This record gives sequence, structure tokens and C-alpha cells, in this order.
Amino acid sequence: MPPAPKRVATVSGLLAIVLWSTTIAVARSLAEQLGAIPAAAGVYAVSGGLGLAALAWRRGRRVRQLPRAYLLGCGGLFVAYMVMMYLAIGLAANRQQLLVVSLLNYLWPALTVVASLVLLGVRARWGLLGPGLAMALAGLGLVLVGPAPTGWAGLVAGLGANVPAYALAGSAAAAWALYSTLTRRWAGGGPGGVDLFLPATALVLGGLFLLTDGEPAWTARALGEAGFLGAAIYVAYCLWDFAMRAGNVVLVAAGSYLTPLLSVLVSCLYLAIAPGWDLWAGAVLLVAGSILSWRATRPTEGGQS
Repeated sequence: MPPAPKRVATVSGLLAIVLWSTTIAVARSLAEQLGAIPAAAGVYAVSGGLGLAALAWRRGRRVRQLPRAYLLGCGGLFVAYMVMMYLAIGLAANRQQLLVVSLLNYLWPALTVVASLVLLGVRARWGLLGPGLAMALAGLGLVLVGPAPTGWAGLVAGLGANVPAYALAGSAAAAWALYSTLTRRWAGGGPGGVDLFLPATALVLGGLFLLTDGEPAWTARALGEAGFLGAAIYVAYCLWDFAMRAGNVVLVAAGSYLTPLLSVLVSCLYLAIAPGWDLWAGAVLLVAGSILSWRATRPTEGGQS
């Protein structure tokens, strides 16, 4: 790639990271106004509509090229991730728990590395991978336990504070790790299916919304947040795809590991949360552990890892 277009693609990937960092905070704000399912249904009505518009513009040509295993397997994982994550955001009892949900979600980079070892046969340097996974889990444990050194009992109590929300967030992280890994295995270098997966997510959430009672109170703020979030999700995926195809992949991938810190920062600013030192320390440990895990599978000098 010539330098200028490559720089544009790289900046596009970094902008996608910034957009993704806003989603937890805005999704929580919207869920507090409308409820978890109505909020998610509204968001994906927007992003799904953009996906359908893109499919119509391309006349469905890219869909016909998608392998069946990728379409069904990865499509199912994509929808499952989105539904579980938005339910977890809505089920957080308060905004402090939302930060725990956010960091549980960002276990997916480390889990992706583990999945790639099993499903893709990737080789890793265990001298980096072991400490990386340990740091990521230690960071999450610190957030759950808090600043008081209460040990295993404190960890169990922290997880028990909201089992449904935390279980959904952890399951969402595992689903996204599998999606990322199996996409590489089943889709290869072919076209992606996000334009189809987003409308499928909208249909599932729309069905769940029909099963709920009550009418959400759509205010101007709620409409604005749903419109922003739906568009941000779609645009971020488009920017990321452009960056992966034409940008500096190593730089963009490295930048993506800062997403947990950016997400916590945006959430604290947008939702007026005052986090303690334990949350920041846990987020830093999670980022550092994810980077070490990623580096464990990078090619060594003169050969493959």
C-alpha cells in the first residue's frame, strides 16, 4: 500500500477502537432509561438497518460467497455475544457493577489466544502466555474483590454480587473469542458477514422485546443515544475491516488492547462514576496480561512462535 492510504486505514482502525470504547457507557445510559431489552432492540434496529442497506447496495453478492459453516456457526456466536452483552449491561445492579461487567467482557483477547491454540494449532511461548493469562485473571479478581485483601472468600462474594450479569458477561467474552477464532478458520480471507449478522441480531432482540411488558418511554435523549450507538457499532466494524485489509495491522491490534482502559475512562466520565484505585489497577493488569498473551503467539525473530 502507498504510505498515505495505509496511514488512513491505520487511523480508521484506531478510530474504531475509540468508537467501541464508548459503547458500554452509552448502552448503560440507554438501558437505565428504557430497560435492557428495549434499549438493545432499538440500537440494533439502527445498526441492522444499516447492514441491510449495505446488503441491498451490494445486491447480496457478498452473502452468496459466505461458507455455510461461517454463516451459521460464526453468525450464531455473533448474535449470542451481542444479546448476552447487552443483557449483562442492563442487569448490572448499579454503575459500579457495570465496570466489572465491562472488564469481564474484555477477557476476550486472552481467551482468543487460548482458543487459537486449540482450534487453529497456533504455537505459543508459554513463558509469556502463562504470566499473561495469570495477570489478566488477577486484574479481574482485584476488581471483583476490591481493595480489601479478603482472599478467596472475597472473590466468591464478588462474583456472587450479581451472578446473572457476570455470567452473561463472561459467556459473552467466551463467545466473542470463539467467533474471532472460527472466523479465521471458516471465512479465511473472504468477505465478512457483519452486514447480515447485525440484522439477525436485531431480529432476535426484536423478538425478545415483543415478549416484554410495558412501553419504553422514548425521549429525545434516548433516541439520540440509540441512533449514535447503532451507527457507531456499524461504522466501527466497517473501519476495523478497512484497517485489517489495508492498514498497519500490528499497530492497530496493539492499540486494541487499550480498549478496557478507554472503556472504563469513558464510562466514568459519561456516567459520573468515581472508581477506586483497585479498578484502575485491575484494568491495567488486564491490559498488560492481554498484551503478553498476544505477544506469546507473535512470530519470533527468524521463525514462527
